[in-house]
Amino acid sequence: MSFQAPKGVSEYVPPRSALLLRVREAFAAAARRACYGYVEQAVFEDTQLFVRGVGESTDVVSKEMYTFEDRGGRSVTLRPEFTAGLLRCVLERGLHNGPLPVKVWASGPAFRYERPQAGRFRQFYQFDLEALGSEDPAIDAETIAIAWDGYTALGLTQVRLLLNSLGDKECRPVYRAALQEFLRGLELDEQTRARVQLNPLRVLDDKRPEVKAQLTDAPVIADHLCKACADHHGRVRELLGDLGIEYIDSPRLVRGLDYYTRTTYEFDHPLLGAQSGVGGGGRYDGLSESIGGPSLPGIGFAPGLDRIVLAMEAEGLTSDTADGCQVYGVPLGDTARRDMLGLVTRLRRAGVVADMVFGERGVKGAMKAADRSGATYAVLIGDAERNAQTVLIKDLKNGEQLNVPGDQAVGWLTERVKRA
Repeated sequence: MSFQAPKGVSEYVPPRSALLLRVREAFAAAARRACYGYVEQAVFEDTQLFVRGVGESTDVVSKEMYTFEDRGGRSVTLRPEFTAGLLRCVLERGLHNGPLPVKVWASGPAFRYERPQAGRFRQFYQFDLEALGSEDPAIDAETIAIAWDGYTALGLTQVRLLLNSLGDKECRPVYRAALQEFLRGLELDEQTRARVQLNPLRVLDDKRPEVKAQLTDAPVIADHLCKACADHHGRVRELLGDLGIEYIDSPRLVRGLDYYTRTTYEFDHPLLGAQSGVGGGGRYDGLSESIGGPSLPGIGFAPGLDRIVLAMEAEGLTSDTADGCQVYGVPLGDTARRDMLGLVTRLRRAGVVADMVFGERGVKGAMKAADRSGATYAVLIGDAERNAQTVLIKDLKNGEQLNVPGDQAVGWLTERVKRA
């Protein structure tokens, strides 16, 4: 019997795994340039962290969490999202007692028990960035700009930014009441009617056509924002305009988690069909208090790395992503293998991506392996080269060959690889 990965797990192997790394690094580089520091956080947490933080009425908590009792009788949950755990980590480690805002990022797998389909997995990968301790609209715009720079660095051209404000504890109750009154007049199933009572904003996120068709005239929160929230949202929009970031006002945009307030946004890619969201985020000014911490406003975003990989494939942006070699060594004989391993190691230490033939293989087979590696140069060492203290370098693109002194080979190859 052979084992298989559990259903719904997204796995990446070469060469496609190089694309996932490229996506992750694009966002990590943008975060580092903005002085965000890296956090490696727990993959599982006390279940109540997500119940209190994410929201008991959300689908994430009520239907999708991987929750189990550990051997000590404690209820723990594999993280379904990053923000609550990252905030817990910041509070527990006391980072909020230093300079504010606390600017951090993390990346890795998250877990939700969902029906697997294209772009929706039970184990999936996210990048997560959070800024804690500031209500400044400029920090909202900064997080959006970092995300935008990540998508842009990958060459994606069809990503759209959808923007909204969800108000705060002052004005959202007024909107909630108006929305509930409207929703109670619709033809909804029993489960959705229950949601109207618990969290009516979630109904706006319902993807079923029969529900969406009835929401055309639903009240929008933009008409109910208090002055403080309206001013905050207006400032964020102005700042995005200053940064040259185009956005689409989306008055019915809500997020799948309860903790969002004020600025809420989503990045959408139209080529991905039903699962078109490639990332999103927003402000969560009350989350710290809900998990027992001090008042600590925050904002962040989380791109879905799996869907971004799909978006890049949809736009044909998969070239130059494989971890191909630059130099491939071909030793001719056992004695030459020792010399070749030393040469390849020195090349790697000089920053060159290098590999070599291992095991017994004829020259013809070894050169085929060199061609398959994608390397620009093959390096051959045989008895003749050892006696002359040279190496034979072959340009695999044009077929040219050149003998180079052995003690100059690393410098010669390094210079040309970097120049390419």
